Amino acid sequence: MSTTTESTVTTPAAPVPPGRATLSSAIRGYLARLGGGDVGSLPAVLGFAVLVVLFTVLRPDTFATKLNWANLLNQSAAVIFIAMGLVFVLLLGEIDLSAGFAAGTCAAILAVLMRDHGWPWPVAVAVVLATGAVIGLLIGVLVAWLGIPSFVVTLSFFLALQGVMLYIIGTGGTIGIADPTIRDIMSKSLSPATGWLVAGVVVTGYGLLLAVRHLRTRRAGLDPGSVLVPAAKATALAVMLGAGTYLLNLERSINPQLKSLRGVPLIVPITIGFVIALTLLLNRTRFGRHVYAVGGNAEAARRAGINVAGIKVTCFIIGSTLAAVAGILLASRDRSVSPSTGGAQTLLYAVGAAVIGGTSLFGGKGRVMDAILGGLVIAVIGNGLPLITQKSEVQFIITGLVLLFAASVDAVSRRRAAATGH
Repeated sequence: MSTTTESTVTTPAAPVPPGRATLSSAIRGYLARLGGGDVGSLPAVLGFAVLVVLFTVLRPDTFATKLNWANLLNQSAAVIFIAMGLVFVLLLGEIDLSAGFAAGTCAAILAVLMRDHGWPWPVAVAVVLATGAVIGLLIGVLVAWLGIPSFVVTLSFFLALQGVMLYIIGTGGTIGIADPTIRDIMSKSLSPATGWLVAGVVVTGYGLLLAVRHLRTRRAGLDPGSVLVPAAKATALAVMLGAGTYLLNLERSINPQLKSLRGVPLIVPITIGFVIALTLLLNRTRFGRHVYAVGGNAEAARRAGINVAGIKVTCFIIGSTLAAVAGILLASRDRSVSPSTGGAQTLLYAVGAAVIGGTSLFGGKGRVMDAILGGLVIAVIGNGLPLITQKSEVQFIITGLVLLFAASVDAVSRRRAAATGH
C-alpha cells in the first residue's frame, strides 16, 4: 500500500487595479448585500413611494397639494428629532421610553420661563437644552453604572416626567407661546432664492465630500471604484433637493394677495444641519466608531479598551437633548403647550420612525438618516389615512401593522445575514 501526499498551493489573488470597479459592479455588490440580508433603508424608501402613490391616487385633491407637502414636513419634524436621538440609543441595543414626555416637559419649561418669568428666548432655550441633557445623564447613569435595564429606567422616567409636566403646566391646562422667534421656527419659510442657495450648498458640499473620499482612497493605493458611483450619488441628491425646492417655492396660499406662502419651510434647513452634524459624529469620529462597537458586542468593546459606560451615558444624553429640541418644535408648531404635548403617541411614532427607517432594535446597525426616512413614512401615514377614513381605530391598526412589518424585516434580515455570514 502506498500513500500519496497531495499538496495544494494557493496563489494569492492579484490586486485589483485602480479603476476596474464600475458602476455596474457597484450595483451588483449592492444586490449581493441585499441578498445577504443587509436591506438597510430600502423598505422605508419603497414604503414611502408606495404610500405617496396610493394616497395621491385616492385623494389627489387633498393629499397631492403643495400646501399638504409643506404640512408633512412640519408634522414630521418633532418625531424626526426624537427619532434621531433614539437612533443613538438603539444602536447600543437599548431603549428610551421617556423621550416623548422629556420633550413635553422641556416644552413646558420653555413656555413657563418665557410667559411667567419673562426670560428671553435664547436663555430659555439654553435652559431647556440643559434640562434635556440632565435627563439623559440621569438615565445613562442608572443604566450604565448601576446596571438597571433601560426599559425599566426609561419607563419610570416616562411616568415621572409626565407628572413633572403636569405640575409645571398647573391647573390652567394650556400655556400659550407668544414669542415670535419661537413661533417662527415652524411657521416661517425661506425666500425662494435662499431655498435654492441652501440646496446648492448641500449638494456642493456632498459632492466635494465624495470627491475627497475618492481621492484619498486612490492615494492610499486602494481601488476607489468608478468615479461614476459618487457622481450618481451626488446627481440623485441634486435631483431630489431640486425637485423639493421647486415644489416648495410654488405658491401654496389660497389667497396670495392676503398672505403669500412660498419657499422652503425654515425647519427643513434646521433639520438638514442637525442630520449633517450627527452623521459626521457617528461616521467620522472615534466616538461614533465606539458607538457601533458597543452596539455590536459590548463585552468585546470593553476588552478592546472602550469606555462602554461612558459611551452609553453620552448616547442617552444626546437622545434626551434631541428630545428637548423636539419639545421646542412642538411648542412652536402648536403655539402652546398642553398635557398632551409629546405624549405616548409621539414616542411610539418616533420609535416607529427609527425602526421603519432601518435602525435595528438589536443594536449595532443604524444611521441618522434612518430617522428622516422613517419619520416621513410615519408622517405620510398620519397625514394620508385621515383623508381616507376618519375612524381612529383603523388609523391605529394600520400604523401598528406598519411598525410590526418593519420590526419583522429587521429580524428576518438579521437572521439572513447570520446565515450567509454577512
